[in-house]
Amino acid sequence: MAPLLALRDVDARYGPVQALRRVALTVDEGEVVAILGANGAGKTTTLRAISGTVRRTGTIEFAGRSLIRRGPEAAARLGIAHVPEGRGTFSELTVWENLRLGAHVRRGSLKDDFRRVLEYFPWLERRRSQQAGTLSGGEQQMLAIARAVMQRPRLLLLDEPSLGLAPLVVAEIFRIVGELNTREGTAVLLVEQNARTSLAAASRAYVLEVGSVAYEGASDDLAAHDAIRRSYLGY
Repeated sequence: MAPLLALRDVDARYGPVQALRRVALTVDEGEVVAILGANGAGKTTTLRAISGTVRRTGTIEFAGRSLIRRGPEAAARLGIAHVPEGRGTFSELTVWENLRLGAHVRRGSLKDDFRRVLEYFPWLERRRSQQAGTLSGGEQQMLAIARAVMQRPRLLLLDEPSLGLAPLVVAEIFRIVGELNTREGTAVLLVEQNARTSLAAASRAYVLEVGSVAYEGASDDLAAHDAIRRSYLGY
């Protein structure tokens, strides 16, 4: 069976700077996959290449369709939701307005979608009229994920969801992401600086070094790999 997402020989550039070199990876339907690597290794660029927010070449296929000549809106309509690093909420808009924007690429009842999102984020109901910019950092990150969930995505791209957040908030975010994956079968491609958290959440992982895939394999195998343990797990 073909993977939900497949990248082959993907290069990406920022002007003259080549950020990705022949990257290849796959994500199966309903799978959680992590991307590890040092700062500048190309993790964020990989997600941007998938969602169409950076110049790229090679082969990127989602559900059998090429994404190479498609932009971010087309990727979203096909079922890819991207939660970028730094949360990306619209700070001047209310919580409810942010959620409504999450559903703009798909048809369906907003009431049903909002009710569904509240099953994962019940606190949003009492904050629906609050400006997003007045939420705490953890609440803004959860709102960004909730907005992505409004799309009913088949694939969720998460970029550094734990950045700058307290451990208890991080644990709650990963619990919700795990529940989304289990209950709805949402596939997840996760970029996360905390390698332990990533490997615990994912079944497989890729390690990027200087824009290329250096290692790949089952999370348990990578956690036991000497070079990866020393470089990313600290023991």
